[in-house]
Amino acid sequence: MKDLNEILGMATRVQEELSRAQDNLDKIEVEGASGGGLVKVKASAKGRIIGIDIDESLLAPSEKQMLEDLVTAALNDARKKADEASNAEMGKMTSGLQLPPGFKLPF
Repeated sequence: MKDLNEILGMATRVQEELSRAQDNLDKIEVEGASGGGLVKVKASAKGRIIGIDIDESLLAPSEKQMLEDLVTAALNDARKKADEASNAEMGKMTSGLQLPPGFKLPF
């Protein structure tokens, strides 16, 4: 078994790497879209919504229900892409660590 100080040092390094990776997630941007690009949502990999772009053709009162559906779909698309970007970034961080099988981060 490894020395306790070595294990504690490894845990500290993992915690520092995890913190850096989490901070980096807010800098990674993804874009979700729906309606062939009529509605676009920009989000960070942490899931923070940065902006929404809606094509002017959807701003007619008769298009209200479709616009709501497209905004919902674009938000879901952005969230999915944010999750994928987050998982990829966290995977990079944990790839060099020797973690026991089944051990997942963050804790």
